[in-house]
Amino acid sequence: MALNPTQLDRYKRHILLKEIGGAGQQALLRARVLIVGMGGLGNPLAQYLAAAGVGTLGLVDDDCVDLSNLQRQILFKMQDIGLRKVDAAAAHLKALNPDVEIICHPQRVDAQNAGELVGQYDLIADGCDNFATRYIINDACFHACKTLVSGAVGQFDGQVATFKPWLRDDENVPLPCYRSLVPSPPDAEDDGENCATLGTVGALAGIIGALQALEIIKEITGSGESLAGKVLIFDGLQARAHCQTRLGSGQSAQRHAERRLKLRIRRQHPIGRAVTVGKCLDIDNNLFAHALAALHCGRGHVRQQYHIVQFQ
Repeated sequence: MALNPTQLDRYKRHILLKEIGGAGQQALLRARVLIVGMGGLGNPLAQYLAAAGVGTLGLVDDDCVDLSNLQRQILFKMQDIGLRKVDAAAAHLKALNPDVEIICHPQRVDAQNAGELVGQYDLIADGCDNFATRYIINDACFHACKTLVSGAVGQFDGQVATFKPWLRDDENVPLPCYRSLVPSPPDAEDDGENCATLGTVGALAGIIGALQALEIIKEITGSGESLAGKVLIFDGLQARAHCQTRLGSGQSAQRHAERRLKLRIRRQHPIGRAVTVGKCLDIDNNLFAHALAALHCGRGHVRQQYHIVQFQ
């Protein structure tokens, strides 16, 4: 289907890019993307995908807009407080680009509905705020062979990863899925620690959400190098970003597990926790950059908030 004059004008900056061009823009217009979680990550992610002309966006969230959301969920306005997030988001996204079809799923993803939801879309974006839902989304994408672009933020740190575990690397080893990155929920969630209790800077959600949108656009158009098999780590306080490439996989997780380094990290408050850090990176996303920096630099502490008290 040829682009009409309005589309040629709207998406001119995309079409000028040799990596995207007219064919890539047409692919975007045909694409169907499911966004799980319309919070700090889902907001900028949905905005950029709608602006890019992704043909169909599915929005999943069972929550309503709260005043505390507006610090980082910039799609919402004061008048949206009390409305369902998916409904408020759909209205703003349609105002941005009327050509995009918005499908609202005002529900929580669970083991019963995940397969059906994932099956309706080409790519899945994970912007949720809990490990249980991430595992469910990962498993559904794994079985359906659907690309999953996952993001996470905490305090000043964030990460983005793309998962395609049905593909193999140059050594014929399957690429990792989310369970390879985080085999089991970190202790932090058991303590009730998340963005609501530890805090996060609002602009960080915009950065990570925009990076997720970029990776999805690349996946749809076939542009550049995929993040599959890697994790992009962003340290906002130190203004640093890098890719970690040595992740575990379904077949190599046991081999990597034998080489893990174990850290015991305790906060300056009298609360302790154990986090496993290793070459397969199965660690708490809130402590991701802290612990990794300590391993690389050999420091005895990471910033003022955490102390490494034991190496094993």
